[in-house]
Amino acid sequence: MKPVCLVIGAGAGIGGTVGKKFAAEGYHSVLCRRSDEEGLQKLVADIQADGGEATGYLLNAIDEGALEERIRLVEEEIGPIEVVLFNLGAQIGNRPLEELSYKHFELGWRMATFALFRIAKELFPRMEERGGGTFLVTSATAAVRGNAGQHSHAAAMGGRRMLCQTLNAEYAPNGIHVAHILVDGAVDAPDTLGKMLGEEAFQKLREERGQEHDGLMLPEKMAETYYHVSQQHRSAWTHELDLRSFSDLAWWNHR
Repeated sequence: MKPVCLVIGAGAGIGGTVGKKFAAEGYHSVLCRRSDEEGLQKLVADIQADGGEATGYLLNAIDEGALEERIRLVEEEIGPIEVVLFNLGAQIGNRPLEELSYKHFELGWRMATFALFRIAKELFPRMEERGGGTFLVTSATAAVRGNAGQHSHAAAMGGRRMLCQTLNAEYAPNGIHVAHILVDGAVDAPDTLGKMLGEEAFQKLREERGQEHDGLMLPEKMAETYYHVSQQHRSAWTHELDLRSFSDLAWWNHR
């Protein structure tokens, strides 16, 4: 039985690509995403065509009980979950305070923070009983810097970061490696950045900064870092790191 890597938020960018990397390294990748069954099954088929093992499920993480049941079923039907990638975003778009409803503010928290808590609540006792596991959490610049219009996003991501620190403090001594990976730049991902910008603007950005310019972060290269962190010896665990293109200013250098 192969070890299982569970990906929550397995789009065509970071999530799906990290899932491919783990499958190539001998894991059974369980890919979960909210919508686009066709795209999900293409990811699964691509992994299988390369000789890896993968399963895909549509999953809305904010539905009551959905995350918890999926974890239970994966453990019963596929195998013990050794690695989790929590890759859910919480970006609802920049909105002035007067245009931000209670519902949309809360939505960011439910996706970014509460869903992470629910996974830990369901899975960490299982990992602890088995002697360990790895929890990789994709985060964003908003976790450390709040910008105008990002009331929901910054609050949710800041909460995500603090929750990761708390989980690390409680569970690292029991063998669970929690890593908060701060993505501090634009990722060359059509189903995230591409949807936010629109196809025309996204392609223009790729031509100006991406492709051979390496000014957009490449999911394939980011996946190598995710995998490396998951394999670290416990005497030298990374809890937090940040990723950006060589040409981007770091978040602390911006005005």
